[in-house]
Amino acid sequence: MTMVLGTPTVDGVREAMAALRAWQDDEAPMQLHPGDIGWHHRFGPAGTASAIRTWSRDGQLLAVGLLDSPTLLRMTVAPDRFQDEDLARRLVEDLSLPGRGVLPEGAASVEAPPGLLLHDLLSEEGWGTDEPWTPLFRDLTAPVDAPAVRIEPLGPEQAQDFADVLRSAFNTYRPTSEYRHAMAASPFFADARCLGAYDDQGSVAAVVTVWSAGPGKPGLVEPMGVHEDHRGRGYGRAISVAGAAALRELGSSSARVCTPSSNAGAVATYRAAGFAVRGEVRDRVRA
Repeated sequence: MTMVLGTPTVDGVREAMAALRAWQDDEAPMQLHPGDIGWHHRFGPAGTASAIRTWSRDGQLLAVGLLDSPTLLRMTVAPDRFQDEDLARRLVEDLSLPGRGVLPEGAASVEAPPGLLLHDLLSEEGWGTDEPWTPLFRDLTAPVDAPAVRIEPLGPEQAQDFADVLRSAFNTYRPTSEYRHAMAASPFFADARCLGAYDDQGSVAAVVTVWSAGPGKPGLVEPMGVHEDHRGRGYGRAISVAGAAALRELGSSSARVCTPSSNAGAVATYRAAGFAVRGEVRDRVRA
């Protein structure tokens, strides 16, 4: 059957989300999660749909990708298609040829889970590897102890607090209060929880958004940040623990997150919150 590359309509995003939910598994490597698309909804329904790429054969979705930026595709494939040669070769073609509408000419990156035949074929085509990232996982079988700080849900009224913390945490101007409003307007926000950790003066010191993929599936932490004025005081650990607890309440079997290995502080924070480190992963890069 012919392989079809597509970009879904706004309504068609649901199909991609459903596939990603079905593909999540505690034993699977770090991979694109429905929460990644949920977080991308801060750019609105049309912007999210236009950033998604799907590969299907005979009407069955085999791979889903999200353009996190014009030059970075984050993607995964169905669990039983990791070594599908036809799919892997089609992916290489579509990633390599700008006319296919996936990646432009010049420097570009692909995030894909380890174990895909795609990696071998990209190496044959001269693609290299980027800086390492560290995946971290926390099992949620047992109850999660409550953190020793005040934790509250962050609703629309706290949208500016949410944005201010993320702007400070990631040293960027991009997060705005509209991010929180657009994210909440997403049809997928029912699977999410947005929380804040408060200091003794009633200010939001740290924030987290977590995303469920459904009962018995691993949930995702995306994003978590601590305001620069509150670093080194345990708020990162506290909000990460709170996020894990929220995922357990949503029925998640585990929590997962991935952070640059160079960010030793983030890795240490998640480990302090009960997350275990797994083997490093690297994006594939075309110079």
